[in-house]
Amino acid sequence: MPTNKDPAALIDRVRTIALALPDATEKLSHGEPSFFVRGRMFLTMDNNHHGSGHVAIVCNAPGGVQESLVAAEPKHFFVPPYVGKNGWLGARLDSGLAWPVISDLVKQAHATTASRRK
Repeated sequence: MPTNKDPAALIDRVRTIALALPDATEKLSHGEPSFFVRGRMFLTMDNNHHGSGHVAIVCNAPGGVQESLVAAEPKHFFVPPYVGKNGWLGARLDSGLAWPVISDLVKQAHATTASRRK
């Protein structure tokens, strides 16, 4: 089980969850492991990206989810730079957030992205 201090183990655990989803692939994007479904990104990692000071996922989220989670639990959730204006959600992996919640966010991001038409 990864500790809150081991970024590689946290990223590997997210990788296992993300790549188990249908048609999910991984490649580097902006220097971070990122996950795609049918060529569209649904999740990227934030491993102290640009000095953020945390290890987190940044994921696609349905409308309203970002606002409600950030307001309810700012210790765990944040509005990420760049994609936050589009409703994407940041979720810290190093803050003690429960893994079933993280897994649900990854699955929801995948479903949200997969359901959109090009």
